[in-house]
Amino acid sequence: MEPPAPQILIVDDARDIREPLGQYLGKQGFRTTLAANAGEARRVLGDLRPALVVLDIMMPGEDGLSLCRWLVARGGPPVILLTAMADETDRIVGLELGADDYLVKPFNPRELLARIRAVLRRIELPGPKVPTERRRFKNWLHDPAAQTVQRDDGRKVALTSGENRLLGVMLDHPQTVMSRDRLLDLTAGRDAKVYDRAIDNTVSRLRRKIEDDPKAPRLIVTEWGGGYRLAADVVEE
Repeated sequence: MEPPAPQILIVDDARDIREPLGQYLGKQGFRTTLAANAGEARRVLGDLRPALVVLDIMMPGEDGLSLCRWLVARGGPPVILLTAMADETDRIVGLELGADDYLVKPFNPRELLARIRAVLRRIELPGPKVPTERRRFKNWLHDPAAQTVQRDDGRKVALTSGENRLLGVMLDHPQTVMSRDRLLDLTAGRDAKVYDRAIDNTVSRLRRKIEDDPKAPRLIVTEWGGGYRLAADVVEE
């Protein structure tokens, strides 16, 4: 017996987007449930466990970012945000909150379909193997098990799971230019986002924690047109 088709929850206050999108995804083999606002979505989620939520940011009352935060905090399904062209800040905030991807309105339904499939494939991947050995680079010591980095002067800094995983990957490949796509592949897992801006955001947060001057980084350097490189030798403890 074949498993049921993935259930997609579409949350958008615009009926002319919500309903045609539901019909289109239905024709592509998905089951769809529609909600016109965050309150309705919360009621639906009381009984429904969708595989993914397509969520508009700009809605009257509770906005999509608030609902996204609520979903992520509860370990909910992956989220793809729908955003207006001018809302770059909202897009970045959404990714930092834990959204898996975003799409700018107006959009082609085929592009959304491709992103839905990509997110669902990604979350089915086994989680990445996180190294357990402590490693030293420049004047820092990375302890992946504790999710910390400690400076030679004793200052210890906590890392998020995404920062910890990304730093571990870069320590695996010191002095090597790593493209955003490559970094996404190597950090694949539920917390790894599809859109490469998530890599940029994580690098930016890491720099604020380990660089003397995050605006002029000397540890995690940008290789224009290439990606990022850990400009340090690595020694196991």
